[in-house]
Amino acid sequence: MMNYFKMAYRNLGRHRRRSILSGLALALGTALLMFIAAFFEGEMRSSMEATLRLNSGHLQVQDADYDPDKLSVAWEYLIENPQQVAAQIEALDEVQAATPRLFASGIVSVADESIGVQIMGIVPDSEANAPYTEGLVSGEFLSADDREGIVIGLPLAESLGLKVGDQLNLLVNTSDGSVDEQLFTVRGIFTTGTTAYDKGIVFLPLAKSQAFSGAENHASMIFILLKDREQAEAVAAAIQGPGYQVKTWTELNELLVLVNDFSDAYLSIINLIILGVTATVIVNTLLMSVFERTREIGILSAIGMKGRQVITLFLAEASLLALGGITFGSLAGWAISAYYGKVGIYFGDFGMSNDFILQDRIYTILTPDAALNLIVTAFIITVLSSLYPARMASRMEPVEALHKAQ
Repeated sequence: MMNYFKMAYRNLGRHRRRSILSGLALALGTALLMFIAAFFEGEMRSSMEATLRLNSGHLQVQDADYDPDKLSVAWEYLIENPQQVAAQIEALDEVQAATPRLFASGIVSVADESIGVQIMGIVPDSEANAPYTEGLVSGEFLSADDREGIVIGLPLAESLGLKVGDQLNLLVNTSDGSVDEQLFTVRGIFTTGTTAYDKGIVFLPLAKSQAFSGAENHASMIFILLKDREQAEAVAAAIQGPGYQVKTWTELNELLVLVNDFSDAYLSIINLIILGVTATVIVNTLLMSVFERTREIGILSAIGMKGRQVITLFLAEASLLALGGITFGSLAGWAISAYYGKVGIYFGDFGMSNDFILQDRIYTILTPDAALNLIVTAFIITVLSSLYPARMASRMEPVEALHKAQ
């Protein structure tokens, strides 16, 4: 077998420039696919993590008639005594944090400028607020007994020219259908790295938001984080109760889960397209080699080399091209993915929907499984693509081959 590889190496060296260009095409294809795989993985993980931490949690307990799209604070759509309900849920071993949250629609106005926002009433010391407390860029977070403080996102602060200590006017739709307004002082400014989310939400202590909106001792939901999100179904079954609806993260993010499940299929299609183009280059290289070595193939056949041995020789050439190109491409793809895994790729404000929360910067993640699958697939496709020129060479009759070469 070593003799075949020696002959294959010699044959590739005859046209070094062509062989290098073919290997380079394979290397570029491999590097590109590795980067695409790392980008897909980073994008899906980022979207899933941001959506769970900022929007849906792993579980939500809501009133049976609650509609999250309406942001109504009418009592008949809210959970009564939410602190008590949250404490009972948080006592479960599987639960990391359970906290009541009250949502209301409002308008922030400063001088002549006004922006519509979503008001979120929170329990300030809850562990579920980590994305906001860790993302503070100035000031401090709220305290439970603060009646005049508000925390806003960095994009909202920049658009209205606000800083810590400034005042803003906040209007809210109340439970009886009227509108109330009050001056609040900016206690802190945060960023989660998601512009669309940060510019559209403001935080008040739960007690203040209840009094301000007229919701009294009610909340829109109990926001729940689990120690293991795969336990969501079991925990949901354990906390079911009359008058409540318990939704898991898969139910709350159906489109995101669907896209995540099919991401491997999308990536496979992209892989086959790029590798198909690359394989065409390899086929062209070996076909040119067959036509240029007609005399050599005729002589080898004349002295007793069998068809399967000719095929083995061309497969050895394809294997050497694949080995060199894929090795170089894999190293380049890993290096590029590692670099953007640290600095990220900035895309800016994607906008936001309830189905997806995409962060402004995506960090690539290249998993060992994805890299190994890509390397093996690229090698197999490259070798298989060489079968056609190899079989063409193996079927040449010695006399006919020598005659054509003259």
